[in-house]
Amino acid sequence: MLNGNDSSITPSFVLAVVGVIWYKVLWILGLLGCFVGRRRYRLRPRSPSASAPPHTVPGVSVLRPLKGLDTNLYENLESTFTQEYSNYELIFSVADKNDQALGVVRELIAKYPLVKAEIIVGEEVVGVNPKVNNLVRSFRKAAHDIVWVLDSNVMVDSGTLARSVDALIHPPTSKSKKKQKRIALVHHVPLAFVNEPQLGSRIEEAFLNTNHAKMYIAINTVALESCVVGKSNLYRRSDLEKLDGSLKPHPIPSPGAGGPAQSPTHTDRDRGLQVFGKFLAEDNMIASSLWHELDVRHELSCDVARNAIGNMTLSDYIWRRVRWIRVRKHMVLAATLLEPFTECVVLSLVASWSLHRLLGVPIWLTLLIHYPLWIMIDLDVNESLAGHPLPLSRMWQFLGAWALRELLALPIWCMAILGDEVVWRGETYRMMRNGEVEHATGGGCLSSLLRRKRGDHYERLDNPVEI
Repeated sequence: MLNGNDSSITPSFVLAVVGVIWYKVLWILGLLGCFVGRRRYRLRPRSPSASAPPHTVPGVSVLRPLKGLDTNLYENLESTFTQEYSNYELIFSVADKNDQALGVVRELIAKYPLVKAEIIVGEEVVGVNPKVNNLVRSFRKAAHDIVWVLDSNVMVDSGTLARSVDALIHPPTSKSKKKQKRIALVHHVPLAFVNEPQLGSRIEEAFLNTNHAKMYIAINTVALESCVVGKSNLYRRSDLEKLDGSLKPHPIPSPGAGGPAQSPTHTDRDRGLQVFGKFLAEDNMIASSLWHELDVRHELSCDVARNAIGNMTLSDYIWRRVRWIRVRKHMVLAATLLEPFTECVVLSLVASWSLHRLLGVPIWLTLLIHYPLWIMIDLDVNESLAGHPLPLSRMWQFLGAWALRELLALPIWCMAILGDEVVWRGETYRMMRNGEVEHATGGGCLSSLLRRKRGDHYERLDNPVEI
């Protein structure tokens, strides 16, 4: 405490003040995520567009890139055949004509003959990102300007498309007199569910449904910067075709507007989906490019992207997190360096020391209060997204996975922050500036070990930009 003597303002005193302020900021964000989660996700009204005639609602092209037999694949894909929306088409794309996912798609097309659906076989290589290579021909084939890109491990509610179009076309009106910026992208919070009793799967579920969801909702509510997970994104193809991936605002002259002449070196490959083939996290880069280059904004709808977590071992979970952190380090370095101080365990140590230094509060008392309250908030967020409380039969199992996730967060971060290589689908990539990647030649012992361990096991490329 200050007693009128300037010498009492020591470095430890300053650090303690900063620690208390930081702790307060993180609690505000956590409570904001919890409050918005309650308000937004506990009631999902049916959209008027769900029963509207085809000519009265905008058309949507639903694009689903596929590779292999993902967990829950049949139900995931079927959820887009049963959308309550009268004007949409489905386009499924695979790189290989022998891909096992094709059998599932053909069975669903036969089951729902009234739904307009087609399959595109064969990729167009525009970069190192196979998802982008898989999607290029689908974008070209899409009949509608609005496109909805969903990962193959995502299942959605039947009303999701209608509500998402509403959010894109008719976003909520702000009470502020400040002019609202146009909504150019609608995305959904991932809600994980597990059907494989593996430890890594349980930990991933606990992470996505609590801390990740809480911070994701809060940051998108504050909306100071783009923060988008690419599992389920709805946006306009005409907007995407204006982007060059530079994240710098640039004028887009309209045809015949008499503006400055386009550079003679400009080609169609300088803008649009293909320019994002050089990024590993193409979904986040597309969202960030919309935000910064076109000065538009994003909107969360009241739906979730139900993410089927497959057979994930503890080792799979750890290396998955390592990959995300290493990608994120080259995209948002400052946020990545601060990340450990946003996690439950490290934050509790910061708070307990700071309060003890400033006010003499016993360290054990701060810890005793911190953890139950933190867990309560996380469980409340999980309940809001799931639409029901966590079953008592699963409570201790879930809390055990939650606790292990929190304890592993700092060791995983330390392991990830020191490297630049990521191993994905048996291939080694080296991260470069701004999230661009290149194929790594050779690779170290760790890369070789991971390649041998994983073999040809298929892994989803999820958006690494997490909180």
